[in-house]
Amino acid sequence: MEKLWMKQNEELYRLLESDPRGLTSGEAKTRLEKYGENKLQEGKQKTVLQVFAEQFADLLVVILIIAAIISALTGGIEGTIVINAVLIMNAILGTVQHFKAQKSLDSLKAMSAPNARVIRDGEKQEIAASLLVPGDILLLEAGDVAAADGRILENYSLQVNESALTGESENVNKIDEAIDKEELPLGDRLNMVYSGSLVSYGRAVVLVTGTGMETEMGKIAHLMESAQEKATPLQRSLDDFSKKLSIIILAICAVVFGLGMWRGMGLGDALMFAVALAVAAIPEALSSIVTIGLAIGTQKMAKENAIIKKLRAVESLGSVSVICSDKTGTLTQNRMTVQKAFTIGKIWDAEGADAEVSPLKELIEHSVLCNDGAINGETQVGDPTETALLAFCRKAGSNENDVRNAYPRLKEIPFDSDRKLMSTLHHIDGEYKLMTKGAPDVLLARCVSVKTADGIVPMNDDFREEIQEQNAAFSSQGLRVLAFAEKAIGEDRALGLEDENALTFVGLIAMMDPPREESAPAVADCRRAGIRPVMITGDHKVTASAIAKQIGILQEGDRAIEGSELEHMTDEQLREEVKSISVYARVSPEHKIRIVRAWQENGCIAAMTGDGVNDAPALKQADIGIAMGITGTEVSKDAAAMILTDDNFATIVKAVGNGRNVYTNIKNSIQFLLSGNLAGILVVVFTSLMGLPLPFTAVQLLFINLLTDSLPALAVNMEQPTGDLLNQKPRDPKEGILTKDFMKNLAVQGGLIAIVTMMGFYTGLAVNDEMACTMAFATLCLARLFHGFNCRGTRSIFRLPSNKYSWGAFAVGVLFLMAVLFIKGLHGLFDIDDALTTMHILKIVGLAFIPTFLIQLSRVVRGK
Repeated sequence: MEKLWMKQNEELYRLLESDPRGLTSGEAKTRLEKYGENKLQEGKQKTVLQVFAEQFADLLVVILIIAAIISALTGGIEGTIVINAVLIMNAILGTVQHFKAQKSLDSLKAMSAPNARVIRDGEKQEIAASLLVPGDILLLEAGDVAAADGRILENYSLQVNESALTGESENVNKIDEAIDKEELPLGDRLNMVYSGSLVSYGRAVVLVTGTGMETEMGKIAHLMESAQEKATPLQRSLDDFSKKLSIIILAICAVVFGLGMWRGMGLGDALMFAVALAVAAIPEALSSIVTIGLAIGTQKMAKENAIIKKLRAVESLGSVSVICSDKTGTLTQNRMTVQKAFTIGKIWDAEGADAEVSPLKELIEHSVLCNDGAINGETQVGDPTETALLAFCRKAGSNENDVRNAYPRLKEIPFDSDRKLMSTLHHIDGEYKLMTKGAPDVLLARCVSVKTADGIVPMNDDFREEIQEQNAAFSSQGLRVLAFAEKAIGEDRALGLEDENALTFVGLIAMMDPPREESAPAVADCRRAGIRPVMITGDHKVTASAIAKQIGILQEGDRAIEGSELEHMTDEQLREEVKSISVYARVSPEHKIRIVRAWQENGCIAAMTGDGVNDAPALKQADIGIAMGITGTEVSKDAAAMILTDDNFATIVKAVGNGRNVYTNIKNSIQFLLSGNLAGILVVVFTSLMGLPLPFTAVQLLFINLLTDSLPALAVNMEQPTGDLLNQKPRDPKEGILTKDFMKNLAVQGGLIAIVTMMGFYTGLAVNDEMACTMAFATLCLARLFHGFNCRGTRSIFRLPSNKYSWGAFAVGVLFLMAVLFIKGLHGLFDIDDALTTMHILKIVGLAFIPTFLIQLSRVVRGK
């Protein structure tokens, strides 16, 4: 359909086969089958084979391939087979990781799809934006992102930011009249809205004209290339470490090759052994293990209602030291419930309220008429505050639909965060009345009279003091208070902001959004973990403080301030005082950015929650931006690194614990890989320098590499978090993997394994060189399998949670090793001495167990 901006409403309805009551559910389903879901098409997904093939495009893999070629050329077909097995194993792991990450991405896309408010079957409904079809009646209001292209049918001061399409940052004032121009640039189509555009002010009723790839945004999508995710800082540092380690190991291998030639080994054998040592020593699985660890973490978090958009967020979570959280819906239930009402001279309790008794009757009618919410069965559509007012109307014995039908809305001035007011015009009892609701402090300043049981009388200091005291009393109880006022308007005319003056005060309604049951324990967990919880809210300071005290955020010595106080602070003053402030009330989006920056300038890693369009800058500024999955706008989700599918503060704390666990598991996996490799290197270098027979053959080194660098390391990555993770202080983000303690543990553990391996070697050497080689190989292999239990954590294995993957990896490893040792048909392939006896096997088991026994004994003695 072309030039829709030129069409009148009647012609638009005819072209799209729709009407003001919207589509029926059946027709919407038919059109969904015809047009498809309202989603942008993605590039062609890679096949399993393509992803598998890409795993071989890596420097360390190229080294392995060269090793396989050398092995084949020198007649070592066994080595070629084992090297290929190593390559295939790593490629399989990498492929599995890719599709795990893809699964997380799919979960995110499903979660990130915004909802849309539509009229279907004549009723206001909220549906997934992906289900929008041409002909739907779409309702837009400030803060929404248009989910489809459409023509504006009714316009209520709508302003839209179309910078995503036009590049112009200025808001566009929209209209609902037809534009009689044949050719019109997109930016001048003032009666159209386009997918991806931000509604910055007002509201509108829109007829959907295009969805999915038929939108203007869809046209852009055709030209866009998919963005590639960058490596995380942890991955980059580990890649750099791997390269340096590779150079060191290759130098050692060159020395070993030279020593082999000096001792009379053949060129092929010396070369093959040096290459095998390189293959066995280089932790080529390191990058895969790290990435898989992050992927496992994101999958686990997704199951616990935290979808990670950016892998770096997993790392950063372990370092979070401040969580700046919104109150509503995150710390509280986001289910506002009216508790009390106030009219001049009387306080009404919500329980037992009667909507037929004046002046409560008039106050309830005001709250229903000046209200954009709706309740359809069990579904509440709109702002929780407004739906709470409708629920109060029903509880008091009336029905909001009856009130609205009796006094239809004629005109309106939509709510915005600057004015903190909303007004509607109705014809009531023979006169036109403006109904206004808003923040009590703002509204009271505009009132010149009050409605009492005896009629309307002028406002005076006594009335003003009574209203202010009651507002303060409600707020001190943690109640949110809305004020209502009215004004007679002489005629049905257009409304202006100047009409919201000289009002008559009607009453106050106080409601509460109760804290979530899990909020207080989660805040306690935060403090135990060395994380400072901070509340940032638009509520009054008194209201916010009451909730903050209840859940433990505001404690003795902490301060609560309002945005006006923050406004008068310089950045330097805020940086000095931010540590003593736990509650920020009545703040603007600009204030949120300043708060986050102040914490960051104090060297803290700050997480920030948000759900609105205006929260996006603060979410980007924060080290971890956290968007609300239920109430969050598309813009906030796009700016965030993590999305909460349940909008729950406790989920953030769980995610921090999981983030710490992911980092710990990755570090433990690295320790397992490097300590085992170090043991092998030490043994080879020692025997070479001492002029002893080689402790391992090339194929044995490759077997050890295949068996111990894969499943056991992965099993460590599957370790569950321990209770003491949240007893630790946040990790210093500047701290590298290879700390002093890490290197000390590496040397001790690698040294212990090397010592028992040499003991096994000398035990076998008493028989012959081949038995020495067999004993060293089996001891090192089994010792590394036992060592997997040590690397599960820093505590004794008896105090760690069960890990079936660790036991499974150990069992599989032992099974393969026993097969090599006991099946005589494999002895030739793996250079095993046929004279191996049961006594030798018992010695191997005993020696291999010694390092794990000593490490575990040390932990038990130290009370770990």
